Amino acid sequence: MLTASVAAIVLVAAAFVIFRLFFSLEKNSRVVVRVEKRSPFALESMTEESAVFFTVVPFENRGGQYGTIMDCLVRPQLPFEQYDGIDARGKAEVVGRPREDDYFEAVLVEAHKSLSVSAKVRLTARKGMDIRTALSRMVDLPLDIIYTELGRNPWQLKKFRVVLTAEEIASLTGVTLVDD
Repeated sequence: MLTASVAAIVLVAAAFVIFRLFFSLEKNSRVVVRVEKRSPFALESMTEESAVFFTVVPFENRGGQYGTIMDCLVRPQLPFEQYDGIDARGKAEVVGRPREDDYFEAVLVEAHKSLSVSAKVRLTARKGMDIRTALSRMVDLPLDIIYTELGRNPWQLKKFRVVLTAEEIASLTGVTLVDD
């Protein structure tokens, strides 16, 4: 009776070790953002009240399994204390799959493949100014791009930053920067 119990315990322990070994050898996803390969910022549209800028960033899966990007968002870092003439709103979307509701639909990234994500920011003039006047006083705009990756391991929250400079904004919109 004792030998059957010991044999069962050994069998369960061996199954656990084999299970752990299999999944440690099985490759996981590893999605990395290739910030150095992103496109230069471009002007998507401009009206009297607002301007939309974007850059395309490649997300590359360097792992051996599919990876899932569950969420992706663009968070502009422009507090009113730094400059209150602009309201900045960010958005991320998979290139070729535009959405009007600002929702980032989860997407699979195959092993050793890339996916392009468009990081957009809408700048809207405040305080009764038109967009050109507001942009003439603009400051550099850091954009945090935050995403969650899910693979065989538990989800991971990752973040990287790109900066849309005041000089780039002025160049793309034909505005002259002023010092106040």
